[in-house]
Amino acid sequence: MTETITYLDAIRRALVRALENDPRVFLLGEDVGPYGGAFKLTEGLVERFGEDRIIDTPIVETGLVGAAAGAAMAGMRPVVEMQFIDFISCAFNQLTNFVPTTHFRWGAACPLVVRGPSGGGVHAGPFHSQMVESFFLNTPGLKIFVPATVEDAYRGLLGAIEDPDPVLFLEQKRLYRTLKGEFDPGWDPLPLGSAAWRRSGDDVTVITYGAMLGHVLAAAERAAEEGVETAVLDIRCLQPLDREAILEGAARTGKVLIVHEDNITGGAGGELSALIAEHAFDDLDAPIRRMGALDVPIPYAASLEDHSLPNPATIGEAILELADY
Repeated sequence: MTETITYLDAIRRALVRALENDPRVFLLGEDVGPYGGAFKLTEGLVERFGEDRIIDTPIVETGLVGAAAGAAMAGMRPVVEMQFIDFISCAFNQLTNFVPTTHFRWGAACPLVVRGPSGGGVHAGPFHSQMVESFFLNTPGLKIFVPATVEDAYRGLLGAIEDPDPVLFLEQKRLYRTLKGEFDPGWDPLPLGSAAWRRSGDDVTVITYGAMLGHVLAAAERAAEEGVETAVLDIRCLQPLDREAILEGAARTGKVLIVHEDNITGGAGGELSALIAEHAFDDLDAPIRRMGALDVPIPYAASLEDHSLPNPATIGEAILELADY
C-alpha cells in the first residue's frame, strides 16, 4: 500500500530499512543521536537502534570520514552524516586521496556513504547553502548521487549503502519538507549510474538534477503553453554518468539546455557540455546552453539568493530562446 511522504521522511525510512536489514550498517555524525540531527532527520533512531549504531560524534568531519573508512575496510557499512554538506571540505583529503583509492591501491573495498543537506533556496547564507559535487567530480572511485524525488531519495540511498564503492549522497535541503510524493515500501534499492526521463518533448532537451528538476518541470509546462515541448532528463547520478541517455537527449531534439544549482564556472554542466560536443556534435542544431548559480557566494538576503539561482522564469526564457534559434 502506498502513502504520501516527504523527501526527508523517504531518507529516514531508507536509513531505518538499511539498519533493520543489515547489522553492518551504522550511522555516525554530529548530533545524530538524542537531538535527532540539525533537520531532525535522525530523530528517534538512537532510541530504536542504540548508541552503538547511531553514534554522536565531536565536530570533526575529518575524524568522521576517517573512522568510517576504517570501519568500511573492516567489513562494516558506515553512513556518515555531514550536519551541513558545506563542511565536507574538512574531510577533503580522506575523500580524494584515501577513501576512493583503496580498492585500486590495495584491493580493499571501502563501501561507505557520506550524506547530508546541500544546496540553497532556504536563505542560509554562504556557509550552509553550497552544492559541492564539482569538488569531487574528477575523483575516480567516488560515486555521486543527487536525488530529486521521493522515490530516488529512498531507493537511491538504499542503493548507495549497498554499493561496493564509496558514495557521496547529496540531499537537497530545500526539498526536505516541501517535496512530497508517493511511497511504496516494496521499492527495491536503485543501482547507481542511470538517468531518468521526467518529461518527453521534441523541441528542446533540458538536462538537470537535484532541486533544479522541479524548476525545470515548471518551466517546461510554461514553455508548452507557448507551443514548445521540452524533454527533461534527470541525470541524478553524476558519477558515473549515464552517457547513453545524455547523448540520446542531444540527438532527440538537437537543442540542449543544462541546468544545475552549482556555480556555472567549473560546474558539472561543463563536463556534460564537453561530452555532448565531443560525441553528439552532428546532432546539434544550436549551441549548448548552461544555466547555474552566479559565480558569487550564496547571499543571505532572500531577494539576492533568489536572483543568484536559476528559477522557473529564467529557465523558461532560455527554453524558448533555444527553441527559436
